[in-house]
Amino acid sequence: MARLTRAQQQERTRAAVLVAARQEFAEYGYAEAKIDRIAERAELTRGAVYSNFTGKRALYLAVLVDAAERARASAEPPAESPDSAGQALGSFARVWLERLPFLGDTPGSGHLQLRSLSGVLNTEPARAALAELVRFEALLLAMALEPRSALRAGPVRPAGLVLTLLHGAAGLAENAPGVGDPFDLARAAEHLAGIALGDDTELPHLPYVAPARSTEDPWVPPGGLRDEITGRPVDFGDDGVVVVLGVGRLSAAEDAMHSARPDDEVTIVVVTSDPAEIGRLARLRIVDLIGCLRRVFTADRLPRTRVVFDDTGTVPAALGHTSADGLDLTEIAVRVHDGLITTHATGRGAGHAAARRRSPDSGRSGAV
Repeated sequence: MARLTRAQQQERTRAAVLVAARQEFAEYGYAEAKIDRIAERAELTRGAVYSNFTGKRALYLAVLVDAAERARASAEPPAESPDSAGQALGSFARVWLERLPFLGDTPGSGHLQLRSLSGVLNTEPARAALAELVRFEALLLAMALEPRSALRAGPVRPAGLVLTLLHGAAGLAENAPGVGDPFDLARAAEHLAGIALGDDTELPHLPYVAPARSTEDPWVPPGGLRDEITGRPVDFGDDGVVVVLGVGRLSAAEDAMHSARPDDEVTIVVVTSDPAEIGRLARLRIVDLIGCLRRVFTADRLPRTRVVFDDTGTVPAALGHTSADGLDLTEIAVRVHDGLITTHATGRGAGHAAARRRSPDSGRSGAV
């Protein structure tokens, strides 16, 4: 038998740790799980576990990410997309609510099924990241509800309410399995599509965003990254808008989508200075949502925006941001045209500023 390479051995060890950790968390839950028992289950040393994962929180998030990625990979697309936003929200809720635990489930296994984060996010950066992620999830759901040409602030708010309803139901079911009728919750989600929330077609802060600057810088795009929505490799050389957002600023993706043209190729690149924990949290939430969307919408109705996880910071580095410090609050955006960066913006509202400034050959090179 051929000897395993170091990378192959490390991958085998990591896989064994994940299997053992899944068993441990299913039996004991996050709070009572022990790294020593996980190592014993995997027939490894404690050091071998820590050589692959920074701690129990990172390992628990890795187990949840693995489950979410498996669910996304096995998601069967529907024959056709729902006819209305209400039907779409109801269908989305029914798919999402399949994770609710049953009365006979052990607390640990129920928590894993729910992708529960109870007792896990006990740091301020993690809680702040989760708040941004929920708003980003609402944006992705809203983009599936109606074409990007019609994207307004309005659809994002009902989508956020549906996610609030579902996560609230999950929190209750976590402590009292069997409480709440999933069919009633799905019907409630369906009705939220028509709820009146006032006139919010415009984002009030956008007129105050500093304009982007025009450039003609060569663009040497990084490779090896993929779009999480389609699973295909991303060619950053394509014409369009690239928005790099730290996990702590993901809600700013709505600024870019609100200002982009219907035919713009918009790529949201997610970065963090803490890929072991904050990065895994972001991957968990976004992959989990995409898995649900794939079961509700046909491929042509999924959000057209490309979503990329850049755990090593190759995209911001290619744009001149070489330090890992402060990545979680990063906002950098560029417009790429004919292999050149024609527009560059940084700071609050960068995505809006770059998307608003058009390509030189559009006849509208200035802000509109």
